[in-house]
Amino acid sequence: MNRFDFTPYRRSTVGFDRLFDLLENNARTQQSENYPPFNIERSGDDHYRITLAVAGFKEDEIEITAQQNLLLVAGNKNNDDNDGKQFLHMGIANRNFERRFELADFVRVDNAALEDGLLIIDLVREIPDAMKPQKIAINGDAKVTKIADKRKSSEDKAA
Repeated sequence: MNRFDFTPYRRSTVGFDRLFDLLENNARTQQSENYPPFNIERSGDDHYRITLAVAGFKEDEIEITAQQNLLLVAGNKNNDDNDGKQFLHMGIANRNFERRFELADFVRVDNAALEDGLLIIDLVREIPDAMKPQKIAINGDAKVTKIADKRKSSEDKAA
């Protein structure tokens, strides 16, 4: 098993603990989780799509839960659906699953659809206006004058 040691980076950085924890957890779970297979694609600056291959699952057997910075997709297959069938070979995966996706800040689920055995989840990153970069106009003398006027009026009141 190839594990990358983040210890030297943890010692020389501040505030990146969550990032290192995500990378270490992902490396740990990546080897054990490979079902169902999935794609993650970027369709624009702030638009993403996760596509999971969930052949054999119906809409009511799949649950999608979005929490803060976490998307959980779980499939619970009802094993009583065989209707008395006796399988000689069962090559189509028909087991329960749980997939976790760590989401960046301000990413939300926009839509989810099940088409042709593929679960498609569209995500959008919406940064609030208060968090977006803002250009600040430089007014120079106007602000200095106002501050000087406030000081002068407070001095007059004190006298």
